[in-house]
Amino acid sequence: MTAYIIRRLLLLPLILIGVTLIIFAMIWALGPERLLASYVKSPEALKTPDAAQRLIRKYGLDQPMPVMYAKWLWNVVRGDMGYSLVGKEPVAKAIAERFTYTFELAIYAFIPVVLVAISLGVISAVNHNKFIDQFIRVFALIGWSLPDFVFGLLLLWIFYAKLGWFPPGMVSPEYDLVMRSAEWHTITHMPTFDALLNGRFDVFLDALRHMILPVITLAYLWWAYLLRITRSSMLEVLRKDYIRTARAKGVPEKIVINKHAKRNALIPVVTVAGGTVIGLLSGTVIIESVYSRSGIGRFLADAATQLDYWSIIGGALFFSFLLVIGNLIVDVSYAIIDPRIRLQ
Repeated sequence: MTAYIIRRLLLLPLILIGVTLIIFAMIWALGPERLLASYVKSPEALKTPDAAQRLIRKYGLDQPMPVMYAKWLWNVVRGDMGYSLVGKEPVAKAIAERFTYTFELAIYAFIPVVLVAISLGVISAVNHNKFIDQFIRVFALIGWSLPDFVFGLLLLWIFYAKLGWFPPGMVSPEYDLVMRSAEWHTITHMPTFDALLNGRFDVFLDALRHMILPVITLAYLWWAYLLRITRSSMLEVLRKDYIRTARAKGVPEKIVINKHAKRNALIPVVTVAGGTVIGLLSGTVIIESVYSRSGIGRFLADAATQLDYWSIIGGALFFSFLLVIGNLIVDVSYAIIDPRIRLQ
């Protein structure tokens, strides 16, 4: 297994280079005039006829694509991914700060997704075709079929517009002033964690209140999908000969389910759960837009609409790294859950 992990890590730079090369080539194909939009902050800079050509030569946008890519890649190796017009700061810093907001949301959403989905998936499979199975399947089907923006707006309309319980955004205005004050120490860039580290339980509760609706939205949508995978996998395992043999020998049903069936049924679930983590960390643009959360998904969506090309390339590089590492963790988890699997 160690040799397998080392080989995958050695392939990581090649995969990242391949992904960024493809994206960089597509952006370069737009032409120097459009690439200039990532450098010019004001239309006044192009008020003279030859201003655009001077700026193109200044920034090296008239050079061949391999030369431009090599320069950009060398800057990335040194920690410089360019300047973000959307974030008004370096791309690396903009991605790092906004990723923490998405990471915080993913942490709170992933826990109920896994706990609820696996538990109810097992319950549904064990009670196959009974009332509780039918009820869980219908509830999961609704969650899987409902568009995320519709469900998010519905929750926002009920719990904020009508009841006024859970507002959108990150924190309330009065607590936002507290977090911007000189006494506030920003450590993790995650409001709930920073609030606890600063000893402000009131800010923690307010930030948590703002997270309830987006967490419910994310958890319900991903939970419905993971539940169906768990149920299908569990039903397949329960039909195996060794399960029928264990029951025929008089093994208690709890041991049959928890020790023999559930462990083997978790293998495909781990794959989906790993994809769920990657999906949550990648940033849900719609959810962050509906609830006005400044996560990385919303940041990259704004970068795309404002032609902030270097932010787009930086985001592609970052998510490629997450995807490769996430898949590696999933593959290693196979061998841990099922010793029969050996990674060569």
